[in-house]
Amino acid sequence: MSFLIKATYSLRNSYKPGLRCLSTGQYNHTLLSNNNQQHKQQYRYASGNAKGAKNQTAVYTLFTLGGITLGYLFFDNLENLKKVAAQANKNNVKTATTQIKEQNSNKNDVSDDGDDAYKKWHSTERKDLPTFKLEDVQKHNTLEKGIWVTYGIGVYDITDFIPKHPGSDKIMLGAGSAIDPFWAIYQQHNNKEILSLLETYRIGNISPEDEVSTDDMGSPWAMEPKRHPLLKPASERPFNAEPPLTILAENFYTPNEFFYVRNHLPVPVIDVKTYELEVEIETDKAGAKSTQKALSFEDIKALPKHSVTAAIMCGGNRRSEMTEVKSVKGLSWGAGAVGNAKWSGARLRDVLLAMGVQPNENLHVILEGADLDPTSNPYGASIPLSKALDERGDVILAYEMNDKPLNRDHGFPIRVIVPGTVGARNVKWLTRIVVADHESNSHWQQNDYKGFSPSTDWDTVDFTKSPAIQAMPVTSAICTPLPGEKVKVSADGFVEVRGYAWSGGGRRIVRVDLTADKGKSWHVATLEQENEPDGRHYGWSLWTARIPVDTKLKGEEVEIWSKAVDSAYNVQPETFANIWNLRGVLSNAYHRVKILLN
Repeated sequence: MSFLIKATYSLRNSYKPGLRCLSTGQYNHTLLSNNNQQHKQQYRYASGNAKGAKNQTAVYTLFTLGGITLGYLFFDNLENLKKVAAQANKNNVKTATTQIKEQNSNKNDVSDDGDDAYKKWHSTERKDLPTFKLEDVQKHNTLEKGIWVTYGIGVYDITDFIPKHPGSDKIMLGAGSAIDPFWAIYQQHNNKEILSLLETYRIGNISPEDEVSTDDMGSPWAMEPKRHPLLKPASERPFNAEPPLTILAENFYTPNEFFYVRNHLPVPVIDVKTYELEVEIETDKAGAKSTQKALSFEDIKALPKHSVTAAIMCGGNRRSEMTEVKSVKGLSWGAGAVGNAKWSGARLRDVLLAMGVQPNENLHVILEGADLDPTSNPYGASIPLSKALDERGDVILAYEMNDKPLNRDHGFPIRVIVPGTVGARNVKWLTRIVVADHESNSHWQQNDYKGFSPSTDWDTVDFTKSPAIQAMPVTSAICTPLPGEKVKVSADGFVEVRGYAWSGGGRRIVRVDLTADKGKSWHVATLEQENEPDGRHYGWSLWTARIPVDTKLKGEEVEIWSKAVDSAYNVQPETFANIWNLRGVLSNAYHRVKILLN
């Protein structure tokens, strides 16, 4: 117990009021009355003194701190966990399933085959196991005493797993506590694989009076924005979705409502009237004249306005194709996790130069958003200072998207746009900028969005050995026709194909090649693109091609391949087998679509 108390007060003492925080540990659960009508919950963005929030956060942190890192453990290291689970006692899971079936035999919400049983394991009493008090669980917070956690009414001993994981120091934060509050936010943990794994570690039941409930937390998703129904979710909470490919290639500038959405946490509610962006120069190596500055939304809008056309692409775009080679960890994105827009706002370069920041190839710009997890950690990323200061880099503090104000899903009121760079560095709901002599320490910069050898697995991976993705590799995708579509062959024996192509780092697409006979003959597409100089060609290219097909193959299946070539003559690799990586990022092999000739 003393361990958790120390951790809680450590967090409170390091709490920085203002720009980085949403009150009450980022989510202030405030009930607002509207003429004594229905109450609504709102998460307010707080930019003033957060002293009161410290005390409110302390108790919440005490109960959630233990669960947070454990949640990352299970979700981010699934391959390791599968191997550990295979060595565990599988009889526990079988017993749980049997008991749940028996207890729910007269209920309609559990199917006869038990497919939904796993959802109730943690909330079902295991009569074959003992019952523990919460104080018993709290005593088990060291390797010597054992590491216990709770979920629902289940008690789980994960001691044997701790030595097998390189991040054991962080896992120890979860010792002797409940994971329920954390998983109420990160609902991607509630799937069969993870819950099945967790049940193999179950050792008992928590006494009813000590069960941790999340009912009084309110839903952190209550104020999520409305989305267009055509967006296809890869996950609901947090919301991640892509548009249908047939729509994607219809517009050079992707309509805002059809632009893919990538969120890592609940969407914050920000009052633009109280919004502030904190800029801090952390290192003397930057040579700055001033080290701190706070900019309101109106301050940013008063700076010279600059516009840039830039495609934003998720690092996991087309991951679902890589999964066909071998399973990977991550959202199953199709080829639609990309969009192209005209972004407008103030140059980051102008802000930094006004503070006297000098060029330095060894420095970094850390970018943090208002979307925070229950431990006050914001979504964060970083880019090289050289990119931020480069006049041709076109990094902007955007407040407009396609000549319209940013909507909430895309970063209202301010999002940093880092043209030519992976989407993960284009931080939304930007609240803090730091010039430092090190990269961001955030999970998303250090332990995610990195590529590895196809032979690297979760037993051998070392995230410190691979650089964070910045510029993305060349890629292309066929948007029409769709896989399995019956395509009419023209009278002269052609089929029409449309798609997009893009390369990171400002490299222009110079050619898109297509084949319908597995590479025996190639046909060059017609490009639609901006006339920007190479090195500053940040927008995507749309393309169209008419491909001849063998009319004798009518009624049969034909596979169309696309590959793009950029200005450095980088070309897409032929298959995913040789670029497979355990995170499923940088998925840029030939795009292949099988169609039926009609």
